[in-house]
Amino acid sequence: MDMQTLFLIDQKDGLGLEFSKLVSMMNYTRATTMEAVKDLTVEELDFLYDDEANSIGMLLAHMAAVEKAYQIETFEIRDLTEEEISQLNPGLDLGSSAREQIKGNTIDYYLKQLTDVRNTTIETFKTLPDEWLFEQTPFWWDKPANNFFKWFHVFEDELNHRGQIRIIKKMIRKLKES
Repeated sequence: MDMQTLFLIDQKDGLGLEFSKLVSMMNYTRATTMEAVKDLTVEELDFLYDDEANSIGMLLAHMAAVEKAYQIETFEIRDLTEEEISQLNPGLDLGSSAREQIKGNTIDYYLKQLTDVRNTTIETFKTLPDEWLFEQTPFWWDKPANNFFKWFHVFEDELNHRGQIRIIKKMIRKLKES
């Protein structure tokens, strides 16, 4: 990710113009997520503000799992199998099993997951024509959606969870100050 061009939605090497626009937005989103979490300790990554909360680590695992799920759905044009859902959980669904299982990991663990899945996404994007982004299939509530929207949703979901991460970090900071 080129930090010099982070604020430019422009042409990216190896990608068509439409993919370049999408990847520009995805890159900014990911850079700001990584900046928000880069120095967190395992304790901070595992912090739960109540019995039903998501930890920052859980949210990072979720981001990676969601992107992997959309790779399968859009690149392979199919629903996830039960086995794939099992492999992506508990990060995909979060909840109580995620609270039990997603903990004790360093920030490097989560950043590697995010980087690996993103590298696969970008490398696959490079093999596809821009027209692929506009291919439509039934989606939520059996409404038509194109691949552009689906990949917009991947980073829109990340943006929402990054907002949660920032709130959790403020809660941690307030607890440390008291």
